[in-house]
Amino acid sequence: MRNVVAGAAAAAVALGTLTGPLAPRVADAAGLPHRIDWKPCPDPDPVEKGRLKGLECGTLAVPLDHDRPQGETITLALSRARHTAKKFQGVVLLNRGGPGAHGRDMPGTFVEGLPKKVAAAYDWIGLDPRGVGASQPAMVCDESYQNPGRPRPDTVPASPAAERAWQARARAYADDCAAKYGSLLPHMGSATWARDLEAVRIALGQRKINFFGYSYGTYLGAVYATMYPGRVRRMVLDSVVRPSGVWYQNNLDQNVAFEKRIRAYFAWIAEHHATYKLGRSGKAVAAAYAKARSRLKAKPAGGRVGPAELDDLFLSDGYADYGWPAHARLLSALVVKRDPKPLAKAWHAPEWLDQNNYAVYNAVQCRDAAWPRAWSRWHRDNWRLYRAGYRFETWGNAWYNAPCAYWAQRGGPPPRVHGGKVPPLLLVQGTEDAATPYRGAVEMHRRFPGSRLLVQLGGGNHGVAVNGDRCVDKIVAAYLGAGSLPARKSGPDATCRAASPPRPAAAKERRALVREPVDTFPRGTS
Repeated sequence: MRNVVAGAAAAAVALGTLTGPLAPRVADAAGLPHRIDWKPCPDPDPVEKGRLKGLECGTLAVPLDHDRPQGETITLALSRARHTAKKFQGVVLLNRGGPGAHGRDMPGTFVEGLPKKVAAAYDWIGLDPRGVGASQPAMVCDESYQNPGRPRPDTVPASPAAERAWQARARAYADDCAAKYGSLLPHMGSATWARDLEAVRIALGQRKINFFGYSYGTYLGAVYATMYPGRVRRMVLDSVVRPSGVWYQNNLDQNVAFEKRIRAYFAWIAEHHATYKLGRSGKAVAAAYAKARSRLKAKPAGGRVGPAELDDLFLSDGYADYGWPAHARLLSALVVKRDPKPLAKAWHAPEWLDQNNYAVYNAVQCRDAAWPRAWSRWHRDNWRLYRAGYRFETWGNAWYNAPCAYWAQRGGPPPRVHGGKVPPLLLVQGTEDAATPYRGAVEMHRRFPGSRLLVQLGGGNHGVAVNGDRCVDKIVAAYLGAGSLPARKSGPDATCRAASPPRPAAAKERRALVREPVDTFPRGTS
């Protein structure tokens, strides 16, 4: 595991958060930021390691509280891949999601993943939002909540005492965040992040911006478009959040959607019984998975991987099918051969970026909207879902979000989201996406009347565009390149058929652009 303190300190020094050529610029007398001083990114970068090669990096000071522009400032860290075409179409701000996901590595991926003519026309801007990655301060709270140095307790409470113990851990996490970042927490909601994007636009000297956001990034983009409709040129929102459900209800909806998705995965494993020998039906595979959980509860793999860690690993299979063959193999090894070594090897303790992502995830979602403060509501809702058969994700998701029940900064009201005066946006959505279920895209489409909805039929992977679907990418490229949009229709405006899941023989799993391979606690909107 990366040394958290040393890593954060190195990032601060390398990015010049105190002094040096990349020191943050202060706001001018009008409260507007100066231009960003771009320099070649360090190689290796203290946070991103070698992933920023060939990019430019810079920092920008923004007000901690945008209502006090002359007050205390914090630092945003950015990256840039510059346009190479003669015709410059402006900047594209990128957001991977989370909230809390790092973003400075994204420009390189987009330059490589889009048609050359489209990629060359823009400056691609990666951003670590406030609190994230190389931005300062970068949040990390009670690390033992995710990584106690031993298997975490089973997320499904076996008794009232076990449930109270999890509550106490969630409260301790929230208290630690409040103690460390008390002045920052009131200023960590999506409306503040949208104001940060506006500060970046001004610093870049652009009259309008383009934006490409995945998952939580769709909500951030929608909030920005609502607040600054005249500053939007083109915007792609992929894997769309349902605005009316932020955030407590959306997480309950995830529990239902992930159950459907994991059952699809178990059915896929059953189709390949000859390879994995875990059962000839999805129900039989589910029983094999339950057996694996029981064995790990009695004897954790490698002394570190218990049932909670197993669920974390397999939750990524609800987000995307890229790892289906590999995870089926290790489950088969554990259940059929009684060999825990492949599982122990596949699991990795949370690293600094994971801890940072989780802290910011809570800071934003707990601030954005009201959460139930009485645990009786959480208890009732989650046991209701669990007993109704939605078992895979329910209690793990509850504890992932439980710090919001005790968060020092009460949430709400959520930002307004509507787009009557916003230029046409392009929404991209898979019908079987579990992290941001399909009805979120339908609602967002309704809230932005000029938008177009591109649907990947049968698509269950979270994050669709620039991930290998040629049909989807062609439509996205036409929009970014020339502003071309599908004709308006009733329902989806355009559809593409998702590819079939991988074959068992797939020896090398694809890496997802939006949701990088995460083996521990990979919950959240993105």
